[in-house]
Amino acid sequence: MNIHDVAKKSGLSVVTVSRVLNNSPSVREGNRQKVLSAMEELNYSPNSAARSLVRGKTGVIGMSITNFNDSFYDRVIRVVNRKLAEQGYFLALSIAENEEEGVNFLFQKDRVDGIILLSPLEEKEYVEELKRRNIPFVLLDNQFRHEDVPSVVVDNYLGGYEATRHLIGLGHTKIAYIGGPSVFLSVAERKRGYLQALDEAGLAPFGTDSCGFTVSGGYEVAKRWAREDKLPTAFFCGDDFIALGLVQALREEGIRVPHDISVVGFDDQQFVGEFYPRLTTVRQPEAQMGSIGVELLMKLINGEVLPPAETKLAPQLLVRESTASVRLT
Repeated sequence: MNIHDVAKKSGLSVVTVSRVLNNSPSVREGNRQKVLSAMEELNYSPNSAARSLVRGKTGVIGMSITNFNDSFYDRVIRVVNRKLAEQGYFLALSIAENEEEGVNFLFQKDRVDGIILLSPLEEKEYVEELKRRNIPFVLLDNQFRHEDVPSVVVDNYLGGYEATRHLIGLGHTKIAYIGGPSVFLSVAERKRGYLQALDEAGLAPFGTDSCGFTVSGGYEVAKRWAREDKLPTAFFCGDDFIALGLVQALREEGIRVPHDISVVGFDDQQFVGEFYPRLTTVRQPEAQMGSIGVELLMKLINGEVLPPAETKLAPQLLVRESTASVRLT
């Protein structure tokens, strides 16, 4: 099969088929769909190397991550991969223990047409390097604001605020916060939302602590607080893994969730709705984040000048079984 067969099958010209294969914006959507349908029926796949030579592009978008054990990242990557495929691009995903090596491998114009930086730890260095190499890129879930880089972030402040307001609405006045590592802006923003909600309600923080984004981290914090006889009526955890560890530790201490203590997590990891009690949590809009990120990057690759705006997405509070009205004693 070749391009002439596709043209005959679709009822369109060879020129139109060629434009579709090269992602030309001048093709009407109806014609684009006719060509794509014809290609699918004929099982026609153009030679990607030849297309790259004609277009002067690789047809590849790069993304590098160091943590794949997280439903949030997994969902963002899946959406990005699907959206890029719709645009005729492949996603080159670098998963490495050494993030610098993984990303630097992708930081070459002859390897990728653009880069999506997802929650980078070496963010400032990466931004400067990509600018120097003149490679189009966008930031997702970034830690810093950049005046000349488009980015998509979640309103973590709002997520922390809504989670805490939920607990206050259930009558809790002794609410503690257990967050993740302070290196992350998201951690600080979730805590800021927690503090703001308490302040508006005229309440003082019962206590705050931090640990890694791990089940063992939440478990150890809860065990320590229990030994010190320092337990609130509710915990807001800045991460689902922390929340699950905390629930397990409380169970071992004979403390029931939510009968004795309510617990809220953050992220909506894919398994938290399968444990008992099913975890009340804050879900991040990863589908929106991935879709908008691809849309912005495609515009940059096509030469559009974008304002360096930060797109901020609202998270969603999912109320399940780990929170209940405060038990009066």
